[in-house]
Amino acid sequence: MGEHTLVTVDWPQSTATLLGPNSLANSIGDIHRKRRKVFAKVFSHEALESYLPKIQQVIQESLRVWSSNPEPINVYRESQRLSFTMAVRVLLGFRVSEEEMRHLFATFQDFVDNLFSLPIDLPFSGYRKGIRARDTLQKSIEKAIREKPLCSQGKDYSDALDVLMESAKENGTELTMQELKESTIELIFAAFATTASASTSLIMQLLRHPAVLERLREELRARGLLHNGCLMPGELRLDTIVSLKYLDCVIKEVLRLFTPVSGAYRTAMQTFELDGVQIPKGWSVMYSIRDTHDTSAVFKDVDAFDPDRFSQERGEDKEGRFHYLPFGGGVRSCLGKQLATLFLRILAIELASTSRFELATRQFPRVVTVPVVHPVDGLKVKFYGLDSNQNEIMAKSEELLGATV
Repeated sequence: MGEHTLVTVDWPQSTATLLGPNSLANSIGDIHRKRRKVFAKVFSHEALESYLPKIQQVIQESLRVWSSNPEPINVYRESQRLSFTMAVRVLLGFRVSEEEMRHLFATFQDFVDNLFSLPIDLPFSGYRKGIRARDTLQKSIEKAIREKPLCSQGKDYSDALDVLMESAKENGTELTMQELKESTIELIFAAFATTASASTSLIMQLLRHPAVLERLREELRARGLLHNGCLMPGELRLDTIVSLKYLDCVIKEVLRLFTPVSGAYRTAMQTFELDGVQIPKGWSVMYSIRDTHDTSAVFKDVDAFDPDRFSQERGEDKEGRFHYLPFGGGVRSCLGKQLATLFLRILAIELASTSRFELATRQFPRVVTVPVVHPVDGLKVKFYGLDSNQNEIMAKSEELLGATV
């Protein structure tokens, strides 16, 4: 709560340089407030409603690809690909070919891999690789922005980039091309690693706890969304998804136990005291989301995966303001948290209604926390498509049927 008065944002030099001076992450004071106000409209209720069918389509397409693969997939790697595709096609509205998408994905991975590198600008250094990846991305983004169709006026936006540009105008500012490029990379970055991490953790917990998956299906059936094992035709509505209480509990528990980002750094702007300890001016301060979740007295049996702790009856997260903070807190809390949770909810709905999946290794992998939470082997899982009776769709049967016809 001391942002802009007691502490200020503190990124490593490499991160600050690669994200750019116009990024929201690097902004401070009044500039940060104004830019955050511009970005806020990107994640409004109306905007999320317009993104929803496109997010669902991207997830459905990915699950079909996963299910058609005869071999187990690396869930973390494929979740990265899924979240990147969602960012490029849904948030930015870029019309790129599959080959261009693969190239952009590989370039963006180079950018992210070197975002926290030593700031030594020498040939073959990670920092130089990150700069090259950033420059390549910015060229591709500028080309895509110039080729992008103009958005319609009013609330019927086609994507987040349209909303961002319109919001900037409403707040009395025109974004330059450089500002647009940096904002675009920041949007992809915000949606990339953390969403992929949370998606992987969600799938792993549904594998570990089949009773939770079945309760999700029961909730979908009770709401008339699932019939004979199939998601009912017709658009999912944002209000409907938000009203699914057990689904909300599951997503919250995944984010409590496997918070993608462990915390963040700040620099003390002045000497101050916290809980009897003096923090000198100029010192680096880290707040830890993971340690907060692990040590908070409000959570009972903290190591257990227990979605019901967030139920209306128990409401363990309601006992204090900063015990549960998977998206941070204060003026720098994650602006995209509603979009992130919407994505995870749609993914859970699709997993519960269209797929059967099983662990392809003897035991669950160890989870590491750097740079974000992920399984050491990426989580190897075999996916199977389902027909309307929740039976596996066997490729051989389809081939036989095709030959008969």
